[in-house]
Amino acid sequence: MTTVLSTTTEHAAPAVPLQPLLHDEVAIIAAPTQVWSGQDGGIGANPVHGYWTGDQRFVSAIHIEISGTEIESIVTVPSSAREAVFSSLLRGLDQAGADPDVRLDRRRSVRIDGVTEQLQITDRHSEPDTVGDPLTVTVRLTPDAANMDAVKAGAGREPVHANTSGMGASWNAGSARIWLDAPGAVTTVDGDDIVLEWEIRRGRTIEVRWDCTIEAPDAVVAGVTTPRPFDAPEGVVDDRLRRWLDRATDDLDALRLARPEGEFLAAGSPWFFTLFGRDSIWAARFLLPVDTSIAGSTLRVLAALQGQKSDPATAEQPGKIMHELRQASLPIDNEEISLPPLYYGTVDATALWICLLHDTWRAGLPDDEVRALIPSLEAALAWMRDYGDADGDGLLEYVDESGRGLANQGWKDSGDSVQWRDGRLADGPIALCEVQGYAYEAAVHGADLLDAFGVDGGADWRAWAERLAGRFRDTFWVSDSIGSYPAIALDVNKQPVDSATSNIGHLLGTGLLSESEEAVVAARVIAPDMASGYGLRTLSTTAAGYWPLSYHGGSVWTHDTAVVIAGLTRSGHHAAARELAGQLLAAAVAFDFRMPELHAGDAAIDVARPAPYPAACRPQAWSAAAAFPVWIALQH
Repeated sequence: MTTVLSTTTEHAAPAVPLQPLLHDEVAIIAAPTQVWSGQDGGIGANPVHGYWTGDQRFVSAIHIEISGTEIESIVTVPSSAREAVFSSLLRGLDQAGADPDVRLDRRRSVRIDGVTEQLQITDRHSEPDTVGDPLTVTVRLTPDAANMDAVKAGAGREPVHANTSGMGASWNAGSARIWLDAPGAVTTVDGDDIVLEWEIRRGRTIEVRWDCTIEAPDAVVAGVTTPRPFDAPEGVVDDRLRRWLDRATDDLDALRLARPEGEFLAAGSPWFFTLFGRDSIWAARFLLPVDTSIAGSTLRVLAALQGQKSDPATAEQPGKIMHELRQASLPIDNEEISLPPLYYGTVDATALWICLLHDTWRAGLPDDEVRALIPSLEAALAWMRDYGDADGDGLLEYVDESGRGLANQGWKDSGDSVQWRDGRLADGPIALCEVQGYAYEAAVHGADLLDAFGVDGGADWRAWAERLAGRFRDTFWVSDSIGSYPAIALDVNKQPVDSATSNIGHLLGTGLLSESEEAVVAARVIAPDMASGYGLRTLSTTAAGYWPLSYHGGSVWTHDTAVVIAGLTRSGHHAAARELAGQLLAAAVAFDFRMPELHAGDAAIDVARPAPYPAACRPQAWSAAAAFPVWIALQH
């Protein structure tokens, strides 16, 4: 949440901190560096604007002035995830006539250790070999040291003092060190700003540039310069799908980060430019039809951080796969919740890690790489039995023991995500339906891996899975006026929380449901109360708490729909998979093929295009990677 920029009077109430809206802003990324700006390239109008490295901002505002004339934006053209050109007119420098004469092209390029900006001024009336009157180009940059969590939670800028030297400057932002180079400019400091000034004789084309280089010695993740290991599939006939796959592949490449054990995909921009267990697993799993290397290295990175001890403060437990890695503690909701730098508060990442290991092995990961992870597999399986099922009832449930962590620890982790059909919130410990599907699949496929690599225990895990399936069948099924379906969860009293949600679609293809039960779920996820026409709603329109702009209570999450599409494909419900795939493809067109984290759940029969969820991240790894399950589904 961030401070709203507004005009107030002496009688106005104090401004309420609000999370910045992102849907109209431009993001250019090369993880861990990102730049957020307006559509015209301007930086400073929105609280999220600026140059960032990881969770640290180092420039919060840039103002450009060219000989006193107004700069009027005409178009923004992204070259790639890492670069864009913002084109404008300088009509104050025109000669007489209707046509514009002078154009400004601002090229912004982002790399893993910095940002370069180049201004190119083109004057059609200047002869190539002559020079005219001088132009003064002035750029004011505001160095900054605000943290991402502070900006999201409502804090403003945190200007810092810069030191100048020759044609450049330097400053610190947190533990990061920044060097600014501006060839040909006179560099001065004016208050909190660095001022760059060029005096240039006018000609056909003139150029100036500045460059920021970052060094962040305490970063817990690093950028990647190796060649991209995956590509968009060839021969895609549908132009819309081809463009989505191309854009998604480019964004995923720019989201690559690394730890010592290998590469993984950062969860998303701007808030989640780091390692997330669940997000990185799903993104890698979606990519398996075209690449196993990211999945293999993601498995190794997560295994290296696998829990070793029981610690309620961090939610760590032996064998557990982590949730989130940060450089420092992360306050949430005005510090009522504070997550430690390495946080394990997720109920599903451990089972999903096992599922990814199995699927990656089946997709061709070399046996030697799989064999090295068998000890981590055994530890993860043991966590499901010994810690995931804390009360011994045969199901996996979660509860925040610290009082400072996430109250909900499935993928829908907001405070109101688990609610009854009448809108009441469920009390924990909570056993989510989809987690039981992940656990069943993990136990069965984990057993397959144990057998294949000569390790004892496979039969025991298959028996454990069958007991879980029986318990699920006895306790989760409910019904409404449309028909029967699994409840989203069991609450503290082991009562089924009876709202119809997208969670049920995650059960498809896990093996937990019988063939007839899968048919019931497949029909429900494409019914009008669930399928919006632009993807699968997180909550049925029949629920009292439904709202199309609710984060987890009626919106459409791209990855969520993609998980269900993949499950429909695996379970043989190809027509339903194609239906939801076509809906996501329609949404991708509306969002210019860079799919956001989530969008509104309004029905396509009522709106010509999906409304953005204004604070949604983009690009986001599992939203971009969702293009691949859509591609697979549309081939069947």
